[in-house]
Amino acid sequence: MRKYKVGVIQLNTQSDLDKNLETIGNLVEEAAQNGAKLISLPENMDQIAKDKEDYVVDEIPGKTINFMMELAKKHKLWIHCGSIKEYNKNGKPFNTTVMLNPDGEIVSKYSKLHLFDVDLDISGSFKESDNNSPGSEIVNIETEVGNLGFTICYDIRFPELFRLLTLNGAEVIFVPANFTYQTGKAHWSTLLRARAIENGVYIIACGQCGQKPKVLAYGHSMIVDPWGTVLAEAEEEEGIIYAEIDLDYINKVRSEVPSLSNRRADIYDLIIKKD
Repeated sequence: MRKYKVGVIQLNTQSDLDKNLETIGNLVEEAAQNGAKLISLPENMDQIAKDKEDYVVDEIPGKTINFMMELAKKHKLWIHCGSIKEYNKNGKPFNTTVMLNPDGEIVSKYSKLHLFDVDLDISGSFKESDNNSPGSEIVNIETEVGNLGFTICYDIRFPELFRLLTLNGAEVIFVPANFTYQTGKAHWSTLLRARAIENGVYIIACGQCGQKPKVLAYGHSMIVDPWGTVLAEAEEEEGIIYAEIDLDYINKVRSEVPSLSNRRADIYDLIIKKD
């Protein structure tokens, strides 16, 4: 499938898990009816609670992913499941995204590598590492909708991750997010377009919107093509945006601006460390 329609579902996720899943189900059905073949959802898609004691930490598959598997199978969709808190028997949960195929099967999962530990003048301090464990693997998967690469939110600030995904074959890279309004207004669009341009890839960036317990989320979910053109952008409300992915266009852009092949691998290189 060299061309297909993608639907990006921007959510205002709150603390009620069942209500959030109901909303997701309705929006996935709407996207399917509008011809989308691939759906993407945001970080923390199933729940954003005020206190860590209120968070649902789920197995994979568990309640949330089983629900998403049924949706994928029912509507014959590829579904990128934003992220959820995944149970970790060895400690704090992972922030994990799951990719499902149209048969409702899990074909890959990725846990966020870079945790959001920052101090912002306006929004305050955040220490994601207090409540989450970092992942330890860079993840690509070859599919009929392209070679897919996975990142989550704060990962966008680490261009080496995107370059490694691209060197491993990525054509489409996902960036599910819950960006703060302060950082989003300043950096979101610039970073997404830069990662697309640098690597000649499509960026599918699905964000949270609305007021959360501790922060106002920025929204502005985007689909960016390999030239850096924003094909679709949401505002600051819940809803769906659509665009066409054309995998052949990637080769065209990379041939016109061959920055990947012009790299000086004789002088510098990136490697993935293996245990």
